[in-house]
Amino acid sequence: MSRAHSRVAAPLALALTATLLGMTSSPAAAVTPPRVDASALIRSAPVAPPEPTEQSHLCNTATLTRNTAKPTAAQSMMNLEEAWRFSRGAGQRVAVIDTGVTPHPRLGRVTAGGDYVSGGTGLEDCDAHGTLVAGIIAARPSSSDAFAGVAPAASIIGIRQSSSAFKAKNNRRADDPAPSVGSGYGSVRTLAHAIVRAVDLRATVINISEVACASVADKVDDRALGAAIRYAYDRDVVVVAAAGNLARDGACRTQNPASATGDPEDWSSVTTIASPAWYAPYVLTVGSVDADSGAPSGFSLHGPWVGVAAPGTDIVSLDNARGSNRLVSAQRSEQGPLPLIGTSFAAPYVAGTAALVRARFPELSAREVMDRIIATAHASGTGHDRRIGHGVVDPVAALTAEIPAGQQTGPQSAPFAAPAPPTPPDHTARNVAVAGAGISIAVIAAVLAIALPHRRVRKLDPDEF
Repeated sequence: MSRAHSRVAAPLALALTATLLGMTSSPAAAVTPPRVDASALIRSAPVAPPEPTEQSHLCNTATLTRNTAKPTAAQSMMNLEEAWRFSRGAGQRVAVIDTGVTPHPRLGRVTAGGDYVSGGTGLEDCDAHGTLVAGIIAARPSSSDAFAGVAPAASIIGIRQSSSAFKAKNNRRADDPAPSVGSGYGSVRTLAHAIVRAVDLRATVINISEVACASVADKVDDRALGAAIRYAYDRDVVVVAAAGNLARDGACRTQNPASATGDPEDWSSVTTIASPAWYAPYVLTVGSVDADSGAPSGFSLHGPWVGVAAPGTDIVSLDNARGSNRLVSAQRSEQGPLPLIGTSFAAPYVAGTAALVRARFPELSAREVMDRIIATAHASGTGHDRRIGHGVVDPVAALTAEIPAGQQTGPQSAPFAAPAPPTPPDHTARNVAVAGAGISIAVIAAVLAIALPHRRVRKLDPDEF
């Protein structure tokens, strides 16, 4: 293992490098929605890396840089205390396909789902990423701080599918610099295997805070991944995926422009594709908004496949260090702590919401759960937006809205993240009292006006003063 300083994990959604996509250059062409090739499905793949690997860099570490006595802006936006009146996600098994999940006292029991990076079990997180995602989904509340996951009664299945600390043994480079998250080990092929594995482990919700980006000019071979997504969908599993983040040094370098036709669901102007995000409607793809303002995050990759959005800033979650019971809010780097931001952390807010909905409405199918979350999202307008989909997810509305069976309700057109105006004080009692007093005074005055001219005045004796 390298003796270099622990490298920085980019605090954004994991982006698998282009070389892992199996891409070849081809002339640019208008992109169309991907077609699922069911024959590409791979069942019963070994739960192991497809080739020998080795750890090449030190593990990432995280730290706490803020006070946690009060809820973060992201948690406040989700209004979790109110949502828990209706559901806490009991009985739901959420698979976190990521960099592994380190067990933490606030997570309860974590099921070992397997390791496609090394010879582990899935319960090792060397990247300080998968554990943070799991914490946002299902961390238990504590009396010592205000942090908690969206669905604290749900359980987690940890599957390690990628890591920037590992590489294939047959891919050595003497001058290989410390890679950022996404340039390490992990491919769309092992991601497909991990999805099938999660389904077979009876997950009810799958969170994928990873994305493989590519230019539309490149030919992307993600057929096995598309088939695995459809496999999960057909078996009634809600799959939630991050939309991806723009990164100058990553594969997601170019933002998708607004639609030339004005139709946000038009694919003709797409320049960057993101997998598995673009497999909507079989996945619920999540963009990011700023936790303080609710505005779309500048780093969030746009696309016609974006379904909803959630806060991707002001993030607090669980420490990935084994044996730790701490919270963290930033990744350590040689330049100092870097705040946790990205669609990686927006996606688990939606996955946690899906767990809440599945627990409250067990009769709903995966499609109906996704439709309910979409229908109750909040946006500043109506319809679909390439930046935030149908709006910011609202767990309380998703748990309480009355949506007739088989009917898809359009998104709300009220702003969600802006602070609500203060409730006007109720002056009803005061007004009634004032009115009553006024009436009484008027009656007394009238009586006196009638009686005074006719009453007899008695002169008081000096002793009565």
